[in-house]
Amino acid sequence: MPFGFYIIMAAQFFSALADNALLIAAIAALRDMQAPSEYEPLLKTFFTISYVVLAAFVGAFADSMPKWRVMFISNSIKIVGCTMMFYGIHPLVAYAVVGLGAAAYSPAKYGILTEYLPHRLLVVANGWIEGLTVGAIVLGVVLGGFLISPGVTQTMMSWKLPGIDYSGELVVAVIGLLYLVAALFNLYVPDTGVDHKPLKKNPLYLIHEFNHCLKLLWRDKLGQISLAVTTLFWGAGATLQFIVIKWAETALRLDLSKSSMLQGVVAVGVAAGATLAARFVTLRKSVRVIPLGIAMGIIVLIMNFVTSMEVAIPLLILIGGLSGFFVVPMNALLQHRGHILMGAGHSIAVQNFNENLSVLAMTGLYFVMIKMNLSIYVVLTLFGLFVSSTMYLIRNRHLANQREYDDVAHLDDTRH
Repeated sequence: MPFGFYIIMAAQFFSALADNALLIAAIAALRDMQAPSEYEPLLKTFFTISYVVLAAFVGAFADSMPKWRVMFISNSIKIVGCTMMFYGIHPLVAYAVVGLGAAAYSPAKYGILTEYLPHRLLVVANGWIEGLTVGAIVLGVVLGGFLISPGVTQTMMSWKLPGIDYSGELVVAVIGLLYLVAALFNLYVPDTGVDHKPLKKNPLYLIHEFNHCLKLLWRDKLGQISLAVTTLFWGAGATLQFIVIKWAETALRLDLSKSSMLQGVVAVGVAAGATLAARFVTLRKSVRVIPLGIAMGIIVLIMNFVTSMEVAIPLLILIGGLSGFFVVPMNALLQHRGHILMGAGHSIAVQNFNENLSVLAMTGLYFVMIKMNLSIYVVLTLFGLFVSSTMYLIRNRHLANQREYDDVAHLDDTRH
């Protein structure tokens, strides 16, 4: 890989690290405020709403200037959201501003891969970026859990830093430094030299263009399958973050600090699965990993019977490993098809729209189930069955597409 690729990875790592550490800090802040427990999944809802609402605009924005500049501007918006939380703005509002920055950042961080690298390296590059992003999730939730633990906060508060009056401010200030490190790396992201499209100022034109791109990707035989898989994965992954915390508190009797660290165990598995996929799965064979998604949903059901850390840790690593192994090839295939059909920025914006609509829907359902006081074991069962059955339907759709393609090819052969 060229050196510039590692700069891109470093910028992404520190930005994602801060996002996930800030999520744990925001959950702790809500608990300090004695906010209702169902507010916690709403953090993810507020974070992802920008991905959906602004989908028609962020893709065009990402394609209108060099990607390093887009990443720098977007990361600066995240810093504003972090600063708002430092000054006591409600965590839901502050985290929504961070989500606004993340929505603008995403088309640039993925889009630059298709501009900077040849398509033969896309699976490997996606393995890197997914593995590193998930590594950032691992360290982010672990760091967040570490920073909010009573022993650490008491030690840091003994330093009596100027301008910091209570532990929550200190935690957010540490996380803000991570965003600043990401911003420094953004300045050194290479300019790919790709021609940029001037940003259209008519919002109706941008919405119409986005709608055209959305239909184009869903009608593509390979695009629709990869888009369906990644859409399900990110919705399920976001919901699983909160399910693991609640499950760890109920089944393993862990507090927020420890259960957030256990959440990182899933991410270790995802990173391992992503690495293996990058090594062994080519772009041409990417659709063969779909059955692993069905298996992952079934294995989630085993969590209902786990009561010890000795069993929980390897099980969560396995669940994460299956997730990483099947989503990385699908992500690479989706980027490849999108780049061919409509350009990198627009393609990633369409992907983000669908994936984060899934996040909103699934975390919204989780919010409703918690509001109804459903047992976490019931939630787990419904979650596992939903993932498996949806992946089964996607697999059947792909097989039907293949049969249709084979029939057309056979008809053409008989005509000749």
